[in-house]
Amino acid sequence: MAKTKELSKDTRNKIVDLHQVGKTESAIGKQLGLKKSTVGAIIRKWKTYKTTDNLPRSGAPRKISPRGVKMITRTVSKNPRTTRGDLVNDLQRAGTKVTKPTISNTLRRQGLKSCSARRVPLLKPVHVQARLKFAREHLDDPDEDWENVIWSDETKIELFGKNSTRRVWRTKNAELHPKNTIPTVKHGGGNIMLWGCFSAKGPGRLIRVKERMNGAMYREILSENLLPSARALKMKRGWVFQHDNDPKHTARATKEWLRKKHFKVREWPSQSPDLNPIENLWRELKVRVAQRQPQNITALEEICMEEWAKIPATVCENLVKTYRNV
Repeated sequence: MAKTKELSKDTRNKIVDLHQVGKTESAIGKQLGLKKSTVGAIIRKWKTYKTTDNLPRSGAPRKISPRGVKMITRTVSKNPRTTRGDLVNDLQRAGTKVTKPTISNTLRRQGLKSCSARRVPLLKPVHVQARLKFAREHLDDPDEDWENVIWSDETKIELFGKNSTRRVWRTKNAELHPKNTIPTVKHGGGNIMLWGCFSAKGPGRLIRVKERMNGAMYREILSENLLPSARALKMKRGWVFQHDNDPKHTARATKEWLRKKHFKVREWPSQSPDLNPIENLWRELKVRVAQRQPQNITALEEICMEEWAKIPATVCENLVKTYRNV
């Protein structure tokens, strides 16, 4: 049976007030949209205890004392990687025997729950300071400035990599039916490297990089795809180009090429892939590609191009609009 919603204190007091002026339980129930039995229970409680407040409820006492709660809360605050087994042992040494579920429930009541640790770039103090400097300098930039940026990056997509869909609805003993499985092969079954760009106005060009990329190849990619993307996206005059600090991007020849082409380049803190909203767009693309389940490299490339072109401009706009919230 589902747990019913508890009446507010104002509603309980109103029931008592209406009862005192002579209204019947049925009339009060109709007026307030409540069951007669609910109204009667509130009135009986008021007659017995002269209050509508919640009374102390019976139940088994907590196994972990307040002192024990403080101890395990302090332990996980100092070391979030502490396991439930470690905490069980700590409490047992202190004279309290509990189970792992009790530990979970106790910590949950303290606002703590077990979660998978997020993977983030390994940052040195110099990287942290550079990212902080970048954030402070651009915190108050108007939305128009971010909308006038073309974001770019490279990514690798595996043929049979980590598909986004990992759960299926199936009947008992149907776990090996092809519809309910994710095909895997050693080393991912091959992959393709892609270069792409986008702005708040939509996705730009996406191309496959078929050879190992070096500085010369990167400059050729920019030469053939960056300016056409800016034109297709109808970027405003003075638009800004963003790429990370990969050695191919920061090579002297590449910087000189960008300078001669009069491209404005956004300065970028090292070790900051998570600051680039195109990472979220790659995620969108990989989810779409995984759902179509390409079976060979040729199909993988074709599907990548098709799905990239289908990504709505609204998705790109929202990624840039919410950029400062990252």
